[in-house]
Amino acid sequence: MRTIASLPSLDGKRVIIRCDLNVPLDGQTITDDGRIVASVPTIKYLVEQSAKVIVISHLGRPDGAPDAKYSLEPAAARLGELLGQPVAFATDTVGVEATGAVKALARGGVVVLENLRFNAAETSKDAVEREAFAAKLAEFADFFISDGFGVVHRKQASVYELAKALPSVAGFLIEKELEVLTRLTETPERPYAVVLGGSKVSDKLGVIDHLLPTVNKLLVGGGMVFTFLAAQGHKVGKSLLEVDQIDTCKEYLQRAAELGVEVILPTDIVVASKFGADAEVAVTAADAIESSPFGGNGLGLDIGPVSAAAFAAEIASAKTVFWNGPMGVFEIDAFAGGTRAVAKALTQVDGLSVVGGGDSAAAVRILGFADSDFGHISTGGGASLEFLEGKKLPGLEVLND
Repeated sequence: MRTIASLPSLDGKRVIIRCDLNVPLDGQTITDDGRIVASVPTIKYLVEQSAKVIVISHLGRPDGAPDAKYSLEPAAARLGELLGQPVAFATDTVGVEATGAVKALARGGVVVLENLRFNAAETSKDAVEREAFAAKLAEFADFFISDGFGVVHRKQASVYELAKALPSVAGFLIEKELEVLTRLTETPERPYAVVLGGSKVSDKLGVIDHLLPTVNKLLVGGGMVFTFLAAQGHKVGKSLLEVDQIDTCKEYLQRAAELGVEVILPTDIVVASKFGADAEVAVTAADAIESSPFGGNGLGLDIGPVSAAAFAAEIASAKTVFWNGPMGVFEIDAFAGGTRAVAKALTQVDGLSVVGGGDSAAAVRILGFADSDFGHISTGGGASLEFLEGKKLPGLEVLND
């Protein structure tokens, strides 16, 4: 893969860098700036090389047209704070404002262009439309650096076509992500444990399938656990259940046994009377959810305290741990215990601990953990999972010689 080390002198050169500044907002307030922080090392390097830096990104899912609630202006302001220098902001992407802002850049200067997805061509299914948009972006720069790992699994104009339109390389963030993910798939130190949660088994099928022959232990929590429990013949009340995946879960349990992989499911569950912070709550055995006070209407929303402690012990004893997906509805305190226990255990791993982006990354920050508590927090939930599934990611393939 082509990297920044292969570039010639960047002094005075215009460099357009695709970052992932897709941060959560509460109005105009950023609630988690992790992805902006992760973008800083490459941008700071470009500034130090006296390049003229044009930062592009998307935020949210606007419908191909400007929408104030998805503006990148708060992200641009936060980037300036982190860089310790003024960062200009253009109120369009390839229009008059962007053109003027790019022309005004001095050596070491930085401008952020408005949300790429305000232009429908960015995510168009039509390659010709994407190429035309990428060509306009390419007019701004001499080089392209791809550093938005969270979008490399998408064939979008700023990820794929722009990388073909200009001399292109991977930034430091993508290099780091690939180094960590390659260790997980090719050279993990053992014991190697994978912890999967989140709502649906169907979201993790590819990861389970690809990693089963590699891991020593697979720990399953979150909403997806109820389909595994159903595969073992247990009733799960009103808990989230993918009936069409029960047979698949049976196959995975059988395959794991044949491979000598230990699949660890929770032995107790936090069951609620309904979904909400004001719900009544009880802890019951995982194989007897309908014996809770709520009977068949019980809703499992977290792994129980005994399971949380058992999961934590398994994690802390491993040398390599990959975690993707919360253990419960961590946004509500009554159902955050499992996720908190898993996160804390990852901080105690004597080896490589990887938080797989997405909801897991959000959870550790919401629960008060620092990024530095872990070996690595991925910036790309979907991209991380697809890489671990063994898929070819177009935004990476296009950077290969």
